[in-house]
Amino acid sequence: MTAQPKRLDWDTFTEGLWKENPVFVMMLGLCPSMAVSNTAVNSLAMGLASTFVLVGACLLVSLLRKLIPKQVRIASYIIIIATFVTIVDYLIHAISLDLYRALGAFIQLIVVNCVILGRAEAHASKHPPVPAVINAFGMGLGFTVALLAIGSVREILGFGTLFGMSLFGPSFQPWAVFILPPGGFFVLSLWLVLFSFARRRRTRTLEAAHVS
Repeated sequence: MTAQPKRLDWDTFTEGLWKENPVFVMMLGLCPSMAVSNTAVNSLAMGLASTFVLVGACLLVSLLRKLIPKQVRIASYIIIIATFVTIVDYLIHAISLDLYRALGAFIQLIVVNCVILGRAEAHASKHPPVPAVINAFGMGLGFTVALLAIGSVREILGFGTLFGMSLFGPSFQPWAVFILPPGGFFVLSLWLVLFSFARRRRTRTLEAAHVS
């Protein structure tokens, strides 16, 4: 009797990592994905900031889901999200001024991130707090992994470094295009191809196992 809820919790958590990855499947949050993913540090910081806002907002939306009138639910969600974005904004500013400047206005733009508002409307407003938080954390982790995957490739090819550490020595000739917006779209397209191939291969494997 206890195995089924655990299975459901695991499926709820991994939903955002694989089946509904915000970037590689649903193609959401592409603006920050392209704008701040020129280094692994920026990508990780934006991913963690978005995850914090996503988890906090979904928790509060779930707790208040029966109290918020349907007519003003979207406006209420935006106010809740903006509250957590303000907290993140002050935290990043206090922790690292350089990182705060690198992320720029995209910290405040987390308020209108479709991933967060979509989770609040589609999941948190219809589920109790625990499933809502589990789903939000999985979705935030999926968003962070996607940003980090894009940012790591761009930093390695564009700067020859990873998290600021040199990988190839002084003789390396950086490919400057990868730290520019066109490079971001090129790297994203490659990851989309790889992710799609992996999903199809996994689907075929599961189908073959089911048939056998």
